[in-house]
Order: sequence, then structure tokens, then C-alpha cells
Amino acid sequence: MSSVSVTESADCLQVQGHVQYDTPDHITPSNVHTSPLEQFHIWFNQAREANVREPDAMSLSTATTSGIPSSRMVLFKQLDKRGFVFYTNYTSRKSRELEQNPQAALLFFWREMSRQVRVLGRVEKLSKEESEEYFKSRPVGTRLGAWASHQSSVIGEDDLVHRLAEVQERFGVQASDKEGDVPLPDFWGGWRVIPSEVEFWLGKPSRLHDRVRYLRVEGSPDDQPRWTIDRLSP
Repeated sequence: MSSVSVTESADCLQVQGHVQYDTPDHITPSNVHTSPLEQFHIWFNQAREANVREPDAMSLSTATTSGIPSSRMVLFKQLDKRGFVFYTNYTSRKSRELEQNPQAALLFFWREMSRQVRVLGRVEKLSKEESEEYFKSRPVGTRLGAWASHQSSVIGEDDLVHRLAEVQERFGVQASDKEGDVPLPDFWGGWRVIPSEVEFWLGKPSRLHDRVRYLRVEGSPDDQPRWTIDRLSP
């Protein structure tokens, strides 16, 4: 049974209950790593060890040039010295918005550990070589799917089935095959979010959560950034 209780009427759904966080550990500017990327590395590995379901799932928020936001769940695929990497179709809504307004927000929520990580930053495309290396590591079915899906476009009921059949015939492989030569599409690849702000959140009793925020020092290089670290009020 959910811990959330509600009161319902004809025109209103009101949430009353909520989870009471009670994590034993604490985070402060004095006990976190001096780099938010290294601190994320530590927390991500702890989430994996704690068997968090889908620790690589993250919310990605983008916005149009007029400021209209949109969010969706995507999969985090890589952390390097510059930032956080994910892959997608370059003709999708998220990519179109990133092309027009190259800023993004990421949010990881590891419910089993009462932890969140929030990331803000500008974006850049990965090189074709980087995207190709990752694309080759994907299962055959997902590589075919990248060719078959015109992501975010309107389609008919059976269009996707027909497109998949066409690309399977084109490349001479089936989605169920273990191996097959399916090349990287020109319209598919990676994005990297280069953080300017990273916040680590730890749930505590009475909503008095621990929050530690890193802000990039202006002018510091992307591959060796400097950071100021502050504790935020919950």
C-alpha cells in the first residue's frame, strides 16, 4: 500500500501523505569531494552497490528559445572529465531544442537511498567517432530501431513496424540477431552536458534535507574546472 493518502472530490485531488526520509549519513561542504564529478562517481557507484533500480535513469529538461520547457527520462551513458553524456536522435524534440538553446538540466533520483543529484549546464555534441564507438556496442535491435524511428514525429498505427521491416531488409539482419553490421545513422549521436552547477541532495527527517551545491568558477577550463561549494537551506 502506498504511503501517500489522498482526499478526492469532483474537481480536486489533494495529496496528504508523504514519505518521511530518515537517512543516517550526512553531507556537508567539508565531507564531499572537491570535484562534483568525482562526488557523482562515488554516489553512482554506491547506488549500484545498493541495487538501486535503474541508477542510470535521469530526467533531461530542455527549453525552446522562448523558454517553454519540456522534460523526459533518458539514460545516462558516460561521465568523463568534461561532463555527462547521453545519446539520442538528432532530429528529436530534445535535440532540436538543444540546437536552438544549448542549455540543459539533469536530475537523478535514487529513491531507495533518498538521494538526488541535480545538474545544470551547457551542451555540446559528441564527435562522430565517439558516437560511432558507442553505437557499435548497442544490441542489433536497438541499432535497427535508431534507423526505424523518426523520433518525436507523428506516425500511423503500423508505420513503425513497416519501417523496421525495411531497415532489417536493407541491412540484412533481424532485430533478434546477436550480431550484424548496422552503421551509425547521420541523424543519431551523443550530447554532453558540461556542468556549471551540481547539487547533491540527501533526504532527512522533517524535510530538513542536506543540500550541497557546487558552482563552477567563471573562466575555469571545461576539462579542469574549479568549484565553490556551499550548503543550501532545505
